[in-house]
Amino acid sequence: MQLLIEKMACGGCVETVTKAIMAVDPSAKVSADASKRTVSVDTTADRGRIEKALADVGYPARGA
Repeated sequence: MQLLIEKMACGGCVETVTKAIMAVDPSAKVSADASKRTVSVDTTADRGRIEKALADVGYPARGA
């Protein structure tokens, strides 16, 4: 899935976003680009669970 995270702007943001996604699915493959504010996630987890986890840590996401 592709996500756009407007608030993700630096390496620290990428780390927080990645940890939030990995908390939902430890086997997820996460590729984040802070300059484009996008995240690509290869996961079997439900999109809603991923989006909720991101919103819970202050990084609301929407489809990219």
